[in-house]
Amino acid sequence: MLTHVPPPNSDGQSSAKTTLPQSNALDALECIGAPRSFARDEEIYAEDDVSDNWYRVASGTVRISKLLLDGRRHIAEFCFAGDCFGLDSGSQRVFSAEAVGEVALLRYSLRATERLIEEDPRLARCLCAMTLRELARSRGRMLLLGRMTASERVASFLLEMSKRRDQQSVFDLPMSRVDIADYLGLTVETVCRTLSAFKRTGSITVPNPHRVEVCDREALKAIAEGETCPTQPQPSMMLRDLRLPTSPRASISYA
Repeated sequence: MLTHVPPPNSDGQSSAKTTLPQSNALDALECIGAPRSFARDEEIYAEDDVSDNWYRVASGTVRISKLLLDGRRHIAEFCFAGDCFGLDSGSQRVFSAEAVGEVALLRYSLRATERLIEEDPRLARCLCAMTLRELARSRGRMLLLGRMTASERVASFLLEMSKRRDQQSVFDLPMSRVDIADYLGLTVETVCRTLSAFKRTGSITVPNPHRVEVCDREALKAIAEGETCPTQPQPSMMLRDLRLPTSPRASISYA
Protein backbone atom coordinates (compact mmCIF):
# COMPACT_ATOMS: atom_id res chain seq x y z
CA MET A 1 0.00 0.00 0.00
CA LEU A 2 1.17 3.53 -0.74
CA THR A 3 0.06 6.91 0.44
CA HIS A 4 1.13 10.41 1.29
CA VAL A 5 1.66 11.77 4.82
CA PRO A 6 2.27 15.54 4.86
CA PRO A 7 5.39 16.41 6.90
CA PRO A 8 4.91 18.27 10.18
CA ASN A 9 5.48 22.02 10.36
CA SER A 10 7.78 23.78 12.75
CA ASP A 11 5.25 23.35 15.60
CA GLY A 12 5.19 19.59 15.15
CA GLN A 13 1.65 19.61 13.78
CA SER A 14 0.56 18.18 10.44
CA SER A 15 0.41 20.75 7.67
CA ALA A 16 -2.37 18.80 5.88
CA LYS A 17 -5.48 20.70 4.89
CA THR A 18 -7.39 17.46 4.32
CA THR A 19 -9.10 15.79 7.26
CA LEU A 20 -7.09 12.91 8.56
CA PRO A 21 -8.72 11.93 11.89
CA GLN A 22 -6.55 13.46 14.60
CA SER A 23 -3.53 13.29 12.31
CA ASN A 24 -1.15 14.43 15.05
CA ALA A 25 -1.30 10.82 16.24
CA LEU A 26 1.30 10.18 13.55
CA ASP A 27 3.83 12.12 15.61
CA ALA A 28 4.15 9.01 17.81
CA LEU A 29 5.78 7.20 14.89
CA GLU A 30 8.87 9.40 15.10
CA CYS A 31 10.16 7.44 18.08
CA ILE A 32 10.21 4.12 16.21
CA GLY A 33 11.47 5.30 12.79
CA ALA A 34 14.94 4.11 11.79
CA PRO A 35 16.74 6.22 9.12
CA ARG A 36 17.99 4.42 6.04
CA SER A 37 19.80 5.65 2.92
CA PHE A 38 19.93 4.09 -0.54
CA ALA A 39 21.97 4.83 -3.66
CA ARG A 40 20.63 5.23 -7.19
CA ASP A 41 18.86 2.05 -8.42
CA GLU A 42 19.58 0.28 -5.14
CA GLU A 43 16.95 -2.23 -4.05
CA ILE A 44 15.03 -1.42 -0.87
CA TYR A 45 13.16 -4.71 -0.82
CA ALA A 46 12.36 -7.42 -3.38
CA GLU A 47 9.27 -9.36 -4.37
CA ASP A 48 8.53 -12.22 -1.96
CA ASP A 49 10.62 -10.67 0.83
CA VAL A 50 9.10 -10.86 4.28
CA SER A 51 6.80 -7.89 4.84
CA ASP A 52 7.74 -6.83 8.37
CA ASN A 53 8.48 -3.11 7.82
CA TRP A 54 7.01 -0.11 6.08
CA TYR A 55 8.65 3.12 5.02
CA ARG A 56 8.27 6.86 4.69
CA VAL A 57 10.30 8.85 2.14
CA ALA A 58 12.31 11.66 3.72
CA SER A 59 13.94 12.75 0.44
CA GLY A 60 14.33 11.43 -3.07
CA THR A 61 12.10 9.20 -5.19
CA VAL A 62 11.21 5.50 -4.91
CA ARG A 63 9.65 3.32 -7.60
CA ILE A 64 7.37 0.43 -6.70
CA SER A 65 7.42 -2.23 -9.42
CA LYS A 66 6.70 -5.82 -10.35
CA LEU A 67 8.37 -8.03 -12.94
CA LEU A 68 5.75 -9.80 -15.06
CA LEU A 69 6.01 -13.41 -16.24
CA ASP A 70 6.84 -12.34 -19.81
CA GLY A 71 9.79 -10.27 -18.60
CA ARG A 72 8.11 -6.88 -18.78
CA ARG A 73 8.27 -4.52 -15.83
CA HIS A 74 5.20 -2.78 -14.42
CA ILE A 75 5.77 0.28 -12.22
CA ALA A 76 2.83 0.66 -9.88
CA GLU A 77 3.81 3.92 -8.20
CA PHE A 78 6.41 6.62 -7.66
CA CYS A 79 6.85 7.76 -4.07
CA PHE A 80 8.20 11.21 -3.21
CA ALA A 81 9.13 13.00 0.02
CA GLY A 82 6.33 12.50 2.54
CA ASP A 83 4.92 9.40 0.84
CA CYS A 84 4.64 6.07 2.64
CA PHE A 85 4.92 2.60 1.13
CA GLY A 86 5.36 -1.03 2.11
CA LEU A 87 2.11 -1.47 4.08
CA ASP A 88 1.34 -4.81 2.46
CA SER A 89 -1.72 -6.83 3.41
CA GLY A 90 0.11 -10.19 3.39
CA SER A 91 3.24 -11.58 4.98
CA GLN A 92 5.28 -11.35 1.74
CA ARG A 93 6.04 -8.52 -0.65
CA VAL A 94 3.98 -8.45 -3.83
CA PHE A 95 6.06 -5.65 -5.37
CA SER A 96 9.68 -4.59 -5.16
CA ALA A 97 10.92 -1.13 -4.21
CA GLU A 98 13.99 0.63 -5.61
CA ALA A 99 15.61 4.03 -5.25
CA VAL A 100 15.31 6.14 -8.42
CA GLY A 101 18.17 8.37 -7.23
CA GLU A 102 19.72 9.06 -3.84
CA VAL A 103 17.00 8.32 -1.28
CA ALA A 104 16.64 8.84 2.48
CA LEU A 105 13.90 6.86 4.24
CA LEU A 106 12.46 6.20 7.68
CA ARG A 107 11.78 2.52 8.30
CA TYR A 108 9.03 1.45 10.71
CA SER A 109 8.66 -2.00 12.23
CA LEU A 110 5.16 -3.44 11.82
CA ARG A 111 5.30 -4.96 15.29
CA ALA A 112 6.28 -1.66 16.87
CA THR A 113 3.54 0.07 14.87
CA GLU A 114 0.97 -2.46 16.12
CA ARG A 115 2.04 -1.77 19.71
CA LEU A 116 1.58 1.95 19.16
CA ILE A 117 -1.88 1.33 17.71
CA GLU A 118 -2.85 -0.56 20.87
CA GLU A 119 -1.70 2.40 22.94
CA ASP A 120 -3.31 5.07 20.73
CA PRO A 121 -6.28 3.97 18.53
CA ARG A 122 -6.12 7.32 16.70
CA LEU A 123 -3.10 5.98 14.81
CA ALA A 124 -5.19 3.08 13.49
CA ARG A 125 -7.75 5.55 12.14
CA CYS A 126 -4.99 7.55 10.45
CA LEU A 127 -3.53 4.47 8.76
CA CYS A 128 -7.02 3.38 7.68
CA ALA A 129 -7.67 6.77 6.07
CA MET A 130 -4.31 6.57 4.29
CA THR A 131 -5.19 3.13 2.91
CA LEU A 132 -8.59 4.28 1.66
CA ARG A 133 -6.99 7.19 -0.21
CA GLU A 134 -4.56 4.81 -1.88
CA LEU A 135 -7.47 2.58 -2.93
CA ALA A 136 -9.09 5.58 -4.63
CA ARG A 137 -5.83 6.36 -6.46
CA SER A 138 -5.51 2.74 -7.58
CA ARG A 139 -8.97 2.89 -9.15
CA GLY A 140 -7.94 5.98 -11.08
CA ARG A 141 -4.88 4.15 -12.40
CA MET A 142 -7.05 1.24 -13.56
CA LEU A 143 -8.99 3.73 -15.71
CA LEU A 144 -5.76 5.23 -17.03
CA LEU A 145 -4.31 1.87 -18.09
CA GLY A 146 -7.56 0.36 -19.30
CA ARG A 147 -9.27 3.09 -21.30
CA MET A 148 -6.98 6.03 -22.03
CA THR A 149 -5.03 6.61 -25.25
CA ALA A 150 -1.28 7.24 -25.19
CA SER A 151 -1.75 11.04 -25.32
CA GLU A 152 -4.33 10.90 -22.52
CA ARG A 153 -2.01 8.80 -20.36
CA VAL A 154 1.01 11.09 -20.78
CA ALA A 155 -1.10 14.22 -20.21
CA SER A 156 -2.64 12.66 -17.08
CA PHE A 157 0.83 11.71 -15.84
CA LEU A 158 2.14 15.28 -16.21
CA LEU A 159 -0.92 16.67 -14.42
CA GLU A 160 -0.49 14.09 -11.65
CA MET A 161 3.16 15.02 -11.17
CA SER A 162 2.24 18.72 -11.09
CA LYS A 163 -0.51 18.06 -8.54
CA ARG A 164 1.88 16.15 -6.31
CA ARG A 165 4.15 19.22 -6.46
CA ASP A 166 1.33 21.48 -5.18
CA GLN A 167 0.23 22.42 -8.72
CA GLN A 168 3.61 23.87 -9.60
CA SER A 169 4.04 24.71 -13.28
CA VAL A 170 7.75 23.78 -13.28
CA PHE A 171 8.68 20.49 -11.66
CA ASP A 172 11.37 17.83 -11.78
CA LEU A 173 10.89 14.34 -13.22
CA PRO A 174 13.64 12.33 -11.50
CA MET A 175 12.61 9.13 -13.23
CA SER A 176 13.82 8.11 -16.72
CA ARG A 177 11.65 7.95 -19.83
CA VAL A 178 11.84 4.15 -19.53
CA ASP A 179 10.39 4.40 -16.00
CA ILE A 180 7.59 6.65 -17.25
CA ALA A 181 6.80 4.17 -20.03
CA ASP A 182 6.62 1.25 -17.61
CA TYR A 183 4.39 3.32 -15.32
CA LEU A 184 1.97 4.22 -18.12
CA GLY A 185 1.98 0.86 -19.91
CA LEU A 186 3.50 2.37 -23.07
CA THR A 187 6.71 1.96 -25.05
CA VAL A 188 9.48 4.44 -24.42
CA GLU A 189 9.28 5.51 -28.09
CA THR A 190 5.62 6.42 -27.64
CA VAL A 191 6.37 8.45 -24.52
CA CYS A 192 9.10 10.40 -26.34
CA ARG A 193 6.91 11.06 -29.39
CA THR A 194 3.99 12.21 -27.24
CA LEU A 195 6.14 14.60 -25.20
CA SER A 196 7.55 15.99 -28.46
CA ALA A 197 4.00 16.56 -29.74
CA PHE A 198 3.09 18.40 -26.53
CA LYS A 199 6.17 20.60 -26.96
CA ARG A 200 5.28 21.49 -30.54
CA THR A 201 1.76 22.55 -29.59
CA GLY A 202 3.10 24.72 -26.74
CA SER A 203 1.47 22.73 -23.94
CA ILE A 204 4.83 22.11 -22.25
CA THR A 205 8.51 22.90 -22.51
CA VAL A 206 11.30 20.57 -21.43
CA PRO A 207 14.32 22.60 -20.24
CA ASN A 208 16.23 19.35 -19.60
CA PRO A 209 15.36 15.63 -19.62
CA HIS A 210 14.42 15.70 -15.94
CA ARG A 211 12.42 18.94 -15.79
CA VAL A 212 9.08 19.94 -17.32
CA GLU A 213 7.28 23.28 -17.46
CA VAL A 214 3.51 23.22 -17.99
CA CYS A 215 2.72 26.18 -20.27
CA ASP A 216 -0.95 25.40 -21.01
CA ARG A 217 -2.56 23.46 -18.17
CA GLU A 218 -6.04 23.68 -19.72
CA ALA A 219 -4.78 22.12 -22.95
CA LEU A 220 -3.28 19.20 -21.00
CA LYS A 221 -6.54 18.77 -19.09
CA ALA A 222 -8.48 18.69 -22.36
CA ILE A 223 -6.15 16.01 -23.73
CA ALA A 224 -6.33 13.96 -20.51
CA GLU A 225 -10.13 14.06 -20.62
CA GLY A 226 -10.23 13.00 -24.26
CA GLU A 227 -11.60 16.31 -25.54
CA THR A 228 -8.75 16.92 -27.97
CA CYS A 229 -5.46 15.42 -29.10
CA PRO A 230 -2.08 16.98 -29.95
CA THR A 231 -0.89 17.32 -33.52
CA GLN A 232 0.47 14.01 -34.75
CA PRO A 233 4.28 13.91 -35.17
CA GLN A 234 5.65 14.27 -38.68
CA PRO A 235 7.59 11.23 -39.99
CA SER A 236 10.94 13.01 -39.67
CA MET A 237 10.18 13.95 -36.10
CA MET A 238 9.09 10.41 -35.27
CA LEU A 239 12.36 8.97 -36.58
CA ARG A 240 14.35 11.48 -34.57
CA ASP A 241 12.46 10.68 -31.37
CA LEU A 242 12.89 6.93 -31.85
CA ARG A 243 16.68 7.24 -31.79
CA LEU A 244 16.98 3.89 -33.56
CA PRO A 245 20.35 2.11 -33.34
CA THR A 246 22.43 2.00 -36.51
CA SER A 247 23.64 -1.55 -35.94
CA PRO A 248 22.44 -4.68 -34.08
CA ARG A 249 25.04 -4.03 -31.40
CA ALA A 250 24.09 -0.40 -30.85
CA SER A 251 21.99 0.38 -27.82
CA ILE A 252 19.14 2.84 -27.40
CA SER A 253 19.65 5.46 -24.70
CA TYR A 254 16.83 7.58 -23.33
CA ALA A 255 17.36 10.38 -20.87
